[in-house]
Amino acid sequence: MSVYFVRTATARDMAAVSRLLAETWQATYGAIHDPERVSAITGSSYSEEALRARLALPDSEFLVADDGTRLGGMAFARAASDDRTLLVLHQLYVRPDVQGQGIGTDLFSEIAGSFPQATRIRVEVEEANARALDFYIALGFARVGASDGGLGLAAVVLERPLGAFDA
Repeated sequence: MSVYFVRTATARDMAAVSRLLAETWQATYGAIHDPERVSAITGSSYSEEALRARLALPDSEFLVADDGTRLGGMAFARAASDDRTLLVLHQLYVRPDVQGQGIGTDLFSEIAGSFPQATRIRVEVEEANARALDFYIALGFARVGASDGGLGLAAVVLERPLGAFDA
């Protein structure tokens, strides 16, 4: 088992992040959605160019979990533009073959501690993604609503408070 270190992503990481997201999406959603839909979403939303653009966004944090050889996970969050106390976790993905090793929890902890002004964090999770829902509920999230997930997919909106214990 490798040891992964969480660090800030760089432009040089974006090809590996794009591959990680394509692999993770295929493993997670391949049995739920048709392959063309999964490929379309990962090909546009998670292209190197789209990911690289996120690096320059203000009030955001883009992290990777790196073992020195490959990336095991990634996370991207951004403060809400209309409410500086709300942190929106846009993505947190862990490569399928290293899930269950604490990488997701490490990424979450680092993201949560990166926004000292935030008092709560929100994430949207596709309803069919039971493993992710269980992960976030174990971290103390509670359902606060529903959404189309921005991609036309039925999603559960989860939220939880942030505090000193998250840093």
